[in-house]
Amino acid sequence: MSDLPEAMTAWQVVDPGPLDTHPLRRATLPVPVPEPDEVLVRVEACAVCRTDLHVAEGDLPPHRSPVVPGHQIVGRVVGRGAQATAYAPGDRVGVAWLRHTDDTCVWCRRGSENLCPASRYTGWDADGGYAEYAAAPEAYVYPLPGDRDARELAPLLCAGIIGYRALLRAELPPGGTLGIYGFGASAHLTAQIAIAQGATVHVMTRSTVAQRLALELGAASAGGAADRPPDKLDSAILFAPVGTLVPVALAALDRGGTLAVAGIHLTDIPALNYEKHLFEERTLRSVTANTRADGRAYLEAARAHPPVVHRQEYALADADRALADLAGDRVDGVAVLVPQAMTSR
Repeated sequence: MSDLPEAMTAWQVVDPGPLDTHPLRRATLPVPVPEPDEVLVRVEACAVCRTDLHVAEGDLPPHRSPVVPGHQIVGRVVGRGAQATAYAPGDRVGVAWLRHTDDTCVWCRRGSENLCPASRYTGWDADGGYAEYAAAPEAYVYPLPGDRDARELAPLLCAGIIGYRALLRAELPPGGTLGIYGFGASAHLTAQIAIAQGATVHVMTRSTVAQRLALELGAASAGGAADRPPDKLDSAILFAPVGTLVPVALAALDRGGTLAVAGIHLTDIPALNYEKHLFEERTLRSVTANTRADGRAYLEAARAHPPVVHRQEYALADADRALADLAGDRVDGVAVLVPQAMTSR
């Protein structure tokens, strides 16, 4: 590691709050020194997630302050701790949201490590990828193909993986009808999985640009966020962090249908009517992070059938603008940061 620079450019969430208070601030930080079980990665690309926005604005209480956000990291291994032997320098890897579990609790033992009370997360409990370098435990790092564009791979590490788990939680029957509420980074990847599996997909979103994208990707229909889909839904996934859409989506379900809420943060849900929203065995369930098995399964599927990733690229110097564009629904698909020299503006 002697040939690495001593310092790097990065962004930190210092004082969480509304974006107009500038919670995300540029900084010059030491290049991380990997712990014995960690690898050090030179960041090639880091996708922007709505969770980053929730951390910056304080919707998610800070676990570490200040913290470098970003948990959809693609890069090359440039260093490793003494106990880290799975990856060699130069290997292409992905660093995702989940970065630690205790491996001993009842949830870990039964295969539900995403529910581990001791779980820790990249960009929330530890510094993430809005930087030129990042360190992560090698047991939670994914191998990635070296011949793919890093900017195409980065969104798969959360948008893709979480969407995949949300689809599992929605229990879509073979050939069934799926409703998707909100159509951003994760939703546009999840829709492609469902369509490839033979589902009929209806998209409800307030963005007319997103509606057009949904139809281009093969959705059967695309309407407004609160519109009733043309068919009863076997399953639905709520990607928009808007609690008022929960009763809307539940009312659109057919008998025995399931609604999965994919986000880590959701505004308050208004009162539900038992007969209208839950009777006839309709189910409402949340999605909490993902297991590494989910990540491996999704990335293997994406390797075999690469999804179309609609992205907007931003220089690392413009990370604050990328978050603002995400908050303002000005991102078509997913925003991706690419490190380069950060200059004053």
